[in-house]
Amino acid sequence: MNFTLGVALSPLEQLTELARTAEECGYTSIALPDSIFYSEHVGAAYPYTSDGRRFWDADTPWADPMVSAAAMGAVTSRIRFYTQVLKLGPRNPVLLARQVGSVANLTGNRFGLGVGLGWSPEESLWCGAPFTDRGARTDEAIEVLRLILGGGMVEYHGKHFAFDKLQMSPAPSAPVPLYVGGHTEPALRRAARVSDGWSSAMMRFDKLRAVIARLAELRAEYGRADAPFEIQAVCVDRFGLDGYRQQAEAGVTDAIVVPWMFYGAGFDADLTTKKDGLRRFADEVIGPLG
Repeated sequence: MNFTLGVALSPLEQLTELARTAEECGYTSIALPDSIFYSEHVGAAYPYTSDGRRFWDADTPWADPMVSAAAMGAVTSRIRFYTQVLKLGPRNPVLLARQVGSVANLTGNRFGLGVGLGWSPEESLWCGAPFTDRGARTDEAIEVLRLILGGGMVEYHGKHFAFDKLQMSPAPSAPVPLYVGGHTEPALRRAARVSDGWSSAMMRFDKLRAVIARLAELRAEYGRADAPFEIQAVCVDRFGLDGYRQQAEAGVTDAIVVPWMFYGAGFDADLTTKKDGLRRFADEVIGPLG
């Protein structure tokens, strides 16, 4: 099993040092969160808490995940980065392709793009994108991203996005992995049909295991059962050596963890405390499972 460091809600000035330490300790990847802005009022419930409330506030620190990946990539040499997940619904895929290709090249192909529709109407509408048809727009946006990032002179003429022949250079020298997030049936179908893996939000183990089984069914339905496929999981009720072994047996390939929280520290803990947590978790879990 691989272990990914989750850096959501961490102060921005800590990110590069956390990346260095994570690489030194044997973590495989860093998961980069995405929030475009915090609106005072929001027109939809947050789908991943029991009461529908956001668990952060207007002063919580966020960085653009592309900028974070480039900054952390510049001070590391092996560790990977992926968005977990970037809200594709509000974004123009042509502009996003420029960013993704740049980060992939600057990090030496250590970047993966995890995407979701986006749950906030305000984030879509205030960025100039409709909210009601975000599923169909996301499907086209994924096609656009793969097309442009594949290199060469390309064109696209869809319902939601269209352009004549263009080329972005340099194209990444290896395909950029694309992951899909979301817990709904349409999201799982999208992941099984077009992506290189699925990324979860916070889930209990029994639900996670059921979703992984459903993804296997859908991948077989789409003729993709034998294709490589990552399962990136935030499991909230299986920890320690036995817990991570159970996750691996269920099909998790990549456990996303915030190690210092296992030792009593919060998101706003100081850098020394977080680095100590990274090292302790590596000694107690990553090493023995490796």
